[in-house]
Amino acid sequence: QFKLVESGGGLVQPGGSLRLSCLVSGFRVDDYVIGWFRQVPEKGREGVLCTSSYDGISYYEDSAKGRFTVARDNAKNMVYLQMNNLKPEDTGVYYCGVPGGKGRYYCSGNPSDYDDWGQGTQVTVSS
Repeated sequence: QFKLVESGGGLVQPGGSLRLSCLVSGFRVDDYVIGWFRQVPEKGREGVLCTSSYDGISYYEDSAKGRFTVARDNAKNMVYLQMNNLKPEDTGVYYCGVPGGKGRYYCSGNPSDYDDWGQGTQVTVSS
């Protein structure tokens, strides 16, 4: 059984930084791709980026390029989402997830491809 737990969210001023963590269990963090998604009430859950041990980072949100990056800590079985120069439109609940079946090896920005999710962590960017 896969389990993912996000942490690190909070309130930050525009231009600030946050590092979100995704602790996984039930598999090794470098075995499968890990996607990061943001959910806001009016838009639903949307892909931000995905990390693969084989293909690197795939960005699904243009505004995240140059500001967000991902790192893995295989010893701790953690994936980190580093978010810099945050903007009010980055506000939302952030989820990490793992696709299902053979999709676990391929990055996707479609939340329907993901079977396992964490509980989410709230990020609020506001002055």
